[in-house]
Amino acid sequence: MMKTVFVGPAPRLALSVLGDGELVLFLHGIGGRRHNWDAQLAFFGDQYQAAAWDARGYGDSEDYEGPLDFTVFSADLLRVFEHFGADRAHLVGLSMGGRIARNFALHHPERVRSLTLANTSPGFGVMTPEQLRTFVEQRRNLDPEAQAKRLLGPKPPRGAFDTLVASMRALHRESHLKTIEASVAQDLAAPIEEIRAPTLVIGSTHDTLYPRRIAEDMARRIPGARLVILEEAGHLSNLDRPQEFNRALAEFLRERSLK
Repeated sequence: MMKTVFVGPAPRLALSVLGDGELVLFLHGIGGRRHNWDAQLAFFGDQYQAAAWDARGYGDSEDYEGPLDFTVFSADLLRVFEHFGADRAHLVGLSMGGRIARNFALHHPERVRSLTLANTSPGFGVMTPEQLRTFVEQRRNLDPEAQAKRLLGPKPPRGAFDTLVASMRALHRESHLKTIEASVAQDLAAPIEEIRAPTLVIGSTHDTLYPRRIAEDMARRIPGARLVILEEAGHLSNLDRPQEFNRALAEFLRERSLK
């Protein structure tokens, strides 16, 4: 049975957890929350301890005072590792979650069994000034329904749109804005060539935020990385094509467990 746990001290972090075994930790995007990963937890909870967090200031996790230093997400991940007594874990991050996961892998390589970077980027330096302005404006003046239509692919499964809209309606506005500001100002160009964890890069044919060429370039730059492009998926590939996403990730994790 899926359960909710809270990791302290302040700000307390909420996580959904299912199963036992090697820890697989799922990290949501900038407009998401842990429930966006429910289909993955249900699938992977049979063989792993599958957990998805609400990042600080999201979902059922607590807000915090002052501006955001993007590096605190790595410190929060260390708290989660300690809570589960995990020396190492498989990290799966989508969009902002992917940026958090790759920063953690760069700074704490000994803690990462494997790294999955879905629909993400090496930093906001890959975006043109116009793309950056559009990104910020759409998220500061958030219209959940319009944004969900932009982010999902042309034929999302039943329920994907409602799940995404619900996560956006649940955003903590001030924390959300601080995350946007910290992302575009601080997370510009990570040295992904230095990643040493076994890495899976997932892109989508209909991701208008981070087109497949960004995923292809990341896979080329990260030593030994595997690339999977999901057909007909948009930016939220795990919601758009959950079966294909789960299949690609399961194969990758299975190979890591055999080594």
